[in-house]
Amino acid sequence: MHRRWYGPAAGAGEWFGTLPRMPEPHFELLTIFFPMWNEEAYIDRALDAAREVCEVLVEQGEIGDYELLVVDDASTDATGRIADERAAADRHVRVVHHPRNRKLGGSLKTGFASARGDLILYSDADLPFDMDEVVKACRLMRHYDADIVSAWRFDRTGEGYVRTVYSFFYNLLVRLLFGLKMRDINFAFKLCRRRVFDHVVLESEGSFIDAELVVRATRHGYKVVQFGVDYFPRTRGVSTLSSPTVIVKILREMWALRGELRQIEPVEPASVR
Repeated sequence: MHRRWYGPAAGAGEWFGTLPRMPEPHFELLTIFFPMWNEEAYIDRALDAAREVCEVLVEQGEIGDYELLVVDDASTDATGRIADERAAADRHVRVVHHPRNRKLGGSLKTGFASARGDLILYSDADLPFDMDEVVKACRLMRHYDADIVSAWRFDRTGEGYVRTVYSFFYNLLVRLLFGLKMRDINFAFKLCRRRVFDHVVLESEGSFIDAELVVRATRHGYKVVQFGVDYFPRTRGVSTLSSPTVIVKILREMWALRGELRQIEPVEPASVR
């Protein structure tokens, strides 16, 4: 549909010309989803930041529309109520509630399964990176014809040296077991094309799911691009990712799935692209 405009010499009520048709967006719909458990201190800030960057992407013609999805993992605080209130006030916001706590892996599987976008991004509610980086990620996705754009942290010492050391050895172990050269496999910034999930079916219920996603995708033949971002550590609430229980679960899932993941064969090029 062409929009008409008045030229500088046109009188009132006189049509002078037409504006050119707006180009089609590069991607139809972007879903940004947040797995949340007891994040009442962060939920509003996370949704506001996501909405702002999505509006920029719409204005730039990068995306046609967007949705913000909250996966409420059976929170015991006000997270679920706040999410429902935001959804009632904004058509872009949707909420999925877990009847029982399913941890990170279960929340990510719900998010990917519930997302409607042809692009899907997930992140933590505490905003570990500047949301403006999503603009760059979308551009990298297009320019390099990537299927997944994964970010790594320039400097993560702000979260403590213990977690930094854990992460170093975990990334090393993933590389040794699966040949996956990723700098920061568990960082919560992965922008994925919907087509990845035509072949990738996730099984992990714990924090190994980040590595599982990338291992399955690369072994199926999907292309992953990495880039670095500034890191902003959590200042409120509690992170459990470095707890002994979480670490043990990661190692158990990694060991249980190692054989299956190693045997994945690439899909036909036509299926990947």
